[in-house]
Amino acid sequence: MSNELDRPIVYQIRVKGHLGPQWTDWLGGMAIVPTDNGDTLLTGPLDQAALHGLLKRVRDLGMPLISAGQLRPTSNGELREETKR
Repeated sequence: MSNELDRPIVYQIRVKGHLGPQWTDWLGGMAIVPTDNGDTLLTGPLDQAALHGLLKRVRDLGMPLISAGQLRPTSNGELREETKR
């Protein structure tokens, strides 16, 4: 029986500093988007085990973690940050 933690959820992780696309494979296929303010957004579907592994890799890079959150689809199919509960 699978539980909710086994299902991939789209996460967006913000780190301080820029990463280039050459890090995509090492970061589990996450989309890498540098922002104008010097941060990088890492976005993609992860289950809980993969999320913990990705956060360890970010730590190993020595890049400060700014935020991590779930993205949920809106009624028009776009992804938005999940509101805090």
